[in-house]
Amino acid sequence: MHLERMTLILEIVGQKGEATVPDICSHSDLPKASAYRLVQDLVDGGLLDPVGRGHYAIGTRLKRITEPSQSDQVLLDAIAPVLRQAADAHGAAFFLSRLRGRAVEIIHVETPGTGVSFLHPGLGKRPLHACSCSKAVAAFSPDLAESISGRLKAYTDFTLTDPRDLEAEFSEIRRRGYAECVEEIELGMCSVAVPLGPSGQPPTLSVGATGSVRVFTSSFRTRMGAELLRMADELSGRLGWAEVERIEVSA
Repeated sequence: MHLERMTLILEIVGQKGEATVPDICSHSDLPKASAYRLVQDLVDGGLLDPVGRGHYAIGTRLKRITEPSQSDQVLLDAIAPVLRQAADAHGAAFFLSRLRGRAVEIIHVETPGTGVSFLHPGLGKRPLHACSCSKAVAAFSPDLAESISGRLKAYTDFTLTDPRDLEAEFSEIRRRGYAECVEEIELGMCSVAVPLGPSGQPPTLSVGATGSVRVFTSSFRTRMGAELLRMADELSGRLGWAEVERIEVSA
């Protein structure tokens, strides 16, 4: 358990570039006192370095052991151009999300530069049960899905609040390959997302698109799911991962 907690802290700091103890706590279930103690242990071991008042980065010793290849910036260099092209082609906002600790957050958004009207999803953490970007990751990550329990928070009347209903939706997501959010976190807003990650491993990323319920109709979401699955194949190639399994989606 001690090693798992320290590893979780290193994952969070490594992905963010640098982080504070409150950052670490917000992306994990660690109490603040435990997080402070573990961070100090990692600093003493050279695995974390203090880089400013209350901020920590991956330590020099750990950098000598491994070269980070999954930082936000490395991912954005490969993924952002594809999202930008899709945003212009489809007239909608496209986003990249990633699992950080035990939370999924939107870390980048590309919007159309063609002058069309669009809805921006914003950046930051999303609930695992009420957003396509989170559900696309959780549905294919058994440990993450099993952590969702109890009565879930309702953001709108359309939010699933029973874990049994959510598990049924996760099964459907695994069948078709993409997740949907239809006014579950904000009225009038829809999104579609697909998981992205190295073959044979639980995904830690998702890419998706969002727009109004008027534009993102059921048939449009189906077509967008197929397009996002195609994009996932392309991005897997750019990132040097094995091509993700293609899932046929009927229009």
